[in-house]
Formats: sequence, structure tokens, C-alpha cells
Amino acid sequence: MKTREVVIFTGERYVVPQCIQRIDHQSTHGWQLRYGGTKLFSDHSQDGSGAKAALAAATRALLIRINKLPAPSKLQRVPSGNKANDLPVGISGPVVRQRAGSRVRDCSFAVSLPNFGGSPRGRSVYIGTENTYTVEKYQAALARAVELREKAEAAYQRAATRARRAEGKALREKMSKLLPGL
Repeated sequence: MKTREVVIFTGERYVVPQCIQRIDHQSTHGWQLRYGGTKLFSDHSQDGSGAKAALAAATRALLIRINKLPAPSKLQRVPSGNKANDLPVGISGPVVRQRAGSRVRDCSFAVSLPNFGGSPRGRSVYIGTENTYTVEKYQAALARAVELREKAEAAYQRAATRARRAEGKALREKMSKLLPGL
């Protein structure tokens, strides 16, 4: 997990993990955790003397949330407003094409399968030819495309959560040197 150096209003420097922000306003001084919701960890002082303890508490809470919550997903959940049909996210079609040497066209859905840490893969779900195409085959192919997409999204989420938890473990080791008691 990435960290950065933050200088607070007293001039003290702290190494702070991502998902934790410094809040210094008129009467509010503390660290705000932004992971699975927000929570402010106050310095409980106007002079900033409690900043180190508040940062340690915020970091502990971050590590707990990383271990309990699934990783935030960057996958698109709803179709864009520009999508011309009512197909779910990641599914387009039906794609109609005529293969070389064939006299009839065939139809299929194009499915984008997310792949954590890599490029999305594309799959084609066959519906039928122009001679065999039926509403039932369309619906069955759409159900298969949705199933493929849902399985890929679940695998993506599991991989993202595993990666985030590994980052959390590395963060604990790094921050325990800077903030004793983690």
C-alpha cells in the first residue's frame, strides 16, 4: 500500500498510508480514515501533540477494515447512459457476422470478462445462425453471458481483496517501525 509524507500545521512530518487524510481546520485536528466509510481520529489537542497517537489509531482501524471488508471495486456496476440497448454491463450484441466460406450469418454476444491485474478478456457466447435464431436461444445465450460476467466479477473481487490484504500485511510491517504498538 502506498504511503506519503504529510507535514501537519506544527511542522511535524508523518508517513501516512493511503486512505488516511489529515484534517486541520479551525477547531478540528485529526486523521480521517476513508475506507469502507469515514471516521475521524482526533488529536484531542489544539497544539497537535496527539497527532502521532491519532495516526496510530487510524492506521490500526485501517488495517482492521482491510482484513474485514472486501476491497473497493473499480468495476463499472451500471450501464453507461449512452448504451443503446438494455443489456447488462460488459455484454454487447448480438454481434452478427458472416464467416469466410459460409453462406449464412451467425449471431453471438460479446462478453468482457474483467481480469484483476491484467487486461480484460473477451468471450463470445453463440446464439445461432440466421436460420436457427429463436427468442429462446437468445434468452439462453444472454443468461450464459450474464453468468460468465458474474463469475468473472466475483473472481476479480476475490483477487482484489487478496491483493489488498497482502498490501495491508506489508503496511503493518512498515508502519510498526514508525508507529510502535501497531
